[in-house]
Amino acid sequence: MAALHARCFTQAPPPWSEAAFAEALAAPGALALTRPGACLIARVMGPEAELLTLAVDPDQRRRGLGAALIAEFHSHASAAGAEEAFLEVVRTNHAARALYEAAGYVSVGSRPGYYAGTDALILRKSLNGA
Repeated sequence: MAALHARCFTQAPPPWSEAAFAEALAAPGALALTRPGACLIARVMGPEAELLTLAVDPDQRRRGLGAALIAEFHSHASAAGAEEAFLEVVRTNHAARALYEAAGYVSVGSRPGYYAGTDALILRKSLNGA
């Protein structure tokens, strides 16, 4: 997953290391979803779920892999009791923002300078239809 992440994240945010993946996957509520050429790491804690990272190989983009992983994440999170999902995305990553908006996420705030001086948007999605 770290090698895939490095191919996907060449600017902000920086790619995750093998140690970062191991730490995230060892945390309570961790969820890893994979497809050939794509992975999603999240965590579910009570009524909240957080999409930590989504990586789709540049050669595999625009084929529905990201949308499929997001839908699967929502299904797992909802089944585990989560009522809403959150994520942060680089403000200038228009492709990722369009993907998340298509999945039903809306902006609820921002984190100035969150990614090495680059602003992030905080996005939220209700998982119970509200």
